[in-house]
Amino acid sequence: MFEAVAFYLFAFLTISMFYIAVTTSQALYALSALAAGMIFISAFFFILGADFLGAIQIVVYSGAVMALYAFGMMFFDTTRDVKEKQGNKAIIVGLSIISAVLVVLIVSAPIVGSNIEALYPVTEGAGNVQEVGMVLFTKYLVPFEVAAVMLLVAMIAGIVLAGKKMDLSLTLMNEQELLKMREEDKSKKVLS
Repeated sequence: MFEAVAFYLFAFLTISMFYIAVTTSQALYALSALAAGMIFISAFFFILGADFLGAIQIVVYSGAVMALYAFGMMFFDTTRDVKEKQGNKAIIVGLSIISAVLVVLIVSAPIVGSNIEALYPVTEGAGNVQEVGMVLFTKYLVPFEVAAVMLLVAMIAGIVLAGKKMDLSLTLMNEQELLKMREEDKSKKVLS
C-alpha cells in the first residue's frame, strides 16, 4: 500500500516538474523544475530498492542540471523575452502522435512479453552496488570509458566556445550602455 501511494505521489510530482520545465518561459524556473524532477525520479529507484541508482540519479543528473543552472545564470540574459516561432501544426501533431504510440509500445512490451529473462542473474551475497559494478566494469567497460572521453571533449569544447563570446560583461556596464544595447537588440529584431 505504501509503495503504491509513494509511486503515484512521486509520479505526479515528477510530471508536474517536467511540465513546468517545458512550459515556462523563464530559463531559471525551467532549470529549477528540471533539477527537482530529476530528484523526484530518484525516488522511484529508492522505492524499487535500487539505492545505488537512486543516489547516482541525484548526484549525476541533478548535479548536471545544477551545472546547467549555473551556466544559465552566467551566460543568458534572463530578462530578455523569448519569442518562439511556431512551425507547421500538422507536423507537430503528427510527431506527437507517433511519439505517444512509441511510448505506449515500449512500456507495454514487457507486459506482453512472456519470456523476459535477466542477462546477468543475481550473484549470491552481492548487493546492489556490487551487481552494478560487476556489469559496468565487465561487459560495459569500453563504452563506459568512451562515454567519459566524449564528455571530457564536450566539456572542453563548451568552455572554448563560451570563452570566445565573453567580450561583453553586463555586470560591468552602466545604465546608459545597457539601454543602448537593448535598443540595438530591438532594432535588430525589427529588421529580421
